[in-house]
Amino acid sequence: MKIFEKDGHKIIWGEAIDALENVEDNSVDLIFADPPYNIGKKLVDVPKRWESDGSYLKWCYRWLDICISKLSRNGTMYVMTATQNMPYFDLFLREKLTILSRIVWSYDSSSVQARKYFGSLYEPILHCVRNDKNYTFNSRDILVEARTGAVRKLIDYRKSVPAVYNSKKVPGNVWHIPRVRYRMDEYENHPTQKPIALLERIIKASSNEGDLILDPFSGTFTTSYVAKQLKRRSIGVEINEEYVKIGLRRLEVTTHFKGERLRRQPKSYEHPISEKPTTIDIGSIKTF
Repeated sequence: MKIFEKDGHKIIWGEAIDALENVEDNSVDLIFADPPYNIGKKLVDVPKRWESDGSYLKWCYRWLDICISKLSRNGTMYVMTATQNMPYFDLFLREKLTILSRIVWSYDSSSVQARKYFGSLYEPILHCVRNDKNYTFNSRDILVEARTGAVRKLIDYRKSVPAVYNSKKVPGNVWHIPRVRYRMDEYENHPTQKPIALLERIIKASSNEGDLILDPFSGTFTTSYVAKQLKRRSIGVEINEEYVKIGLRRLEVTTHFKGERLRRQPKSYEHPISEKPTTIDIGSIKTF
C-alpha cells in the first residue's frame, strides 16, 4: 500500500478495506461509494464474480461498516450498486443510517438493448445521513430549471400575491444525466466511469468548501477531481495501478510515475489490467 498526498488531496493505492484503516474515524464529511457491482462486467483486480451473492454481500457489509465509522457526526454517504443488489444495501443501511432519498440516475443507451427482457437504463443511489436532524444540504447550489409554467411565464395565483412560477427548483430523485461516452472530453480508459455532472451535484449538495470527501473505489478519480475544483479536500482509494496513474494526473499530484511522464492515454475500448501494487518510485511525493 502506498499513499500520495498534495494540497489536501490524498490517493491511497491499495485494497479498499485495508486502505480505509488509514482514514481517521469520524473525520469524513461526505462519502461517495461506487463499488464493483458483481454482475459479470470485466473489471481489473477484482473477481469477475464472487463465489456467491452471499460472499459478495459479506464483503460489501464489511466496507460499508468501516465507511460508516469514518463519517463525521453530521456526515453524508451516497452509495451506488446494481439494481439487483440495492435491496440488500438498503435493508443493511437503514439499520445504521437514515436514508433520505432513493435516487434513480437515468440515462439513455447507444448500445444494443436486451431482447428477452427490459434492459436497465438506470442505476440506483442511496442518499444517507448519520444525523437526520443536522446534515449538509445546500439546496440553492443545485437548482435546476423547473419544467412548469415558469417557461411560459404563467402566473401562480395560489400565492398571496400572484407571481410568475419559480423558474428554478431542487432536483427530484430522478436524475437525467448522460453517461460518459467514448468520445467525450472527460472520458478516461475505464469501463464504468461516472460523469462529472453527477459528482458535481452530489458534492455541491452535501458538502461545503474545506470539507473532506472520501471515495473508497475511485476508478478515474472523478470524485476527487470534482472535490478539488469545488475547493474541498479528498481521499481516494484505488487498487489498480493504471487508475491510480489517472488520479495522480487528474489531481496534478505529480507529473511522473516510475520514471515516465504521466500523459492522458489515447482513447481505447481496452481497459488496463495490472499487477497488484508493488514498490514504486514516487520521487518527491509525500508518502506514509
